[in-house]
Amino acid sequence: MEYAAPILVQVGIMFLLMLIGYGLFKIKKITPEGRKQLSELVLTIVCPALILMVYQTEHKPEYTTGLIWAFVLSAVSMAAGIIFSKSVISKKFADYTIDRFSVAYSNCAFIGIPLINGVFGEEGVLYVTAYITLFNLLVWSHGVMMMKNELSLSGLVKALRSPTIIAVFIGIITYIAQIRIPKIPAEAINYIASLNTPLAMLIAGATMAESNLAGAIRKPSVLFSCFLKLLALPVLVMLIFKLFPVPSSTVYTTIIIATACPTATIGTLFALRYGKNAVYASEVFALSTLLSGITIPVIVLLSMYMYGI
Repeated sequence: MEYAAPILVQVGIMFLLMLIGYGLFKIKKITPEGRKQLSELVLTIVCPALILMVYQTEHKPEYTTGLIWAFVLSAVSMAAGIIFSKSVISKKFADYTIDRFSVAYSNCAFIGIPLINGVFGEEGVLYVTAYITLFNLLVWSHGVMMMKNELSLSGLVKALRSPTIIAVFIGIITYIAQIRIPKIPAEAINYIASLNTPLAMLIAGATMAESNLAGAIRKPSVLFSCFLKLLALPVLVMLIFKLFPVPSSTVYTTIIIATACPTATIGTLFALRYGKNAVYASEVFALSTLLSGITIPVIVLLSMYMYGI
């Protein structure tokens, strides 16, 4: 149970930051347009900077092995999410496309990175880049096809050009070749990377303030999607992981946390773009984000108990 206290502390810090973001939006210090601009800043500049810098670490065999395992477990987790969401959520649901998307794809960048960075530091962020890489590749291919209800792989090309994926590829090359960024630019990039947690949480809080939480709580379908995303899927993934001889508790816990994160922010953006129920998508996002403050520690504690960590 060595990670229990740090995770609870980090969740508390993150939700305090989210509360500040919520308040700033309510008093109009963060506007809807400002929230979108901050979101773009985090996704295209801050998050890639953080990912790039975590690869600026000493080459260690255990890190390389851990990263390989992280890719394997991430692939298993995401495949489980896609299959599970399609199996459990039928087309009888009014917004079944959004429900399936919300269960399959998690907010691994905005919520996962700050939480994992706070608990495990750079090693944990190194491993979660595997999950984020697969997330971006899948969300822009399978995710887009799901939302559009048509077969198209054009989004995969866009995913490969995203700043996050480019940062991962460059980072892996610099890690393997042990290429070091010079001190002055490295420090500048580190300053940018340090903005990830506060900005991501302020954005999450502002997004919740923009959503109708009171209305979301009264909708059984929203509650059901949150249950599947925050509890049922992580427990299923935990049970599947028991089939694998994972050598590192840090790798294992990192991917469990990424899986247990609330639904992805991009689901609302896709709903807007492809003519789905964007209000409903934002309600699932907001309520799952709020409830994750309780469910993530529960899932992590359960996983530690199951694996004797």
